[in-house]
Amino acid sequence: MSDLLALLGARIPANLAPFMLASVTERTREIGVRKSLGATRRDVLLQFLVESGVMATIGGVLGVLVAAIISFIVGRLTPFPMDLPIRWVIIGVVVSTAIGVFFGVYPAYKASKLNPIEALRFEA
Repeated sequence: MSDLLALLGARIPANLAPFMLASVTERTREIGVRKSLGATRRDVLLQFLVESGVMATIGGVLGVLVAAIISFIVGRLTPFPMDLPIRWVIIGVVVSTAIGVFFGVYPAYKASKLNPIEALRFEA
């Protein structure tokens, strides 16, 4: 049962890419200001990669907590023995973070390539 919950939770970080693309679009002017004040492509790239990694890690931890709660409830209400080995908890959070960073690469790359002048002219 816990493995099934872990597999279901692996799908959630994939929703991060569209969210991060929307974030890049909404924050185009902010990116333009940062770049016009001297931020390099690397700075902007790292900013978005760190954001996507942190959001995915938080999502992974919350997913593990939900899986642990459901596993505990099912273990109490049914005769099936339930356990949540620590290695699967660690694997779940690491995989969630890796997926978040992977799906955050394209939005981060897109943000880092913005022309500061065009970004400052952008109207949302």
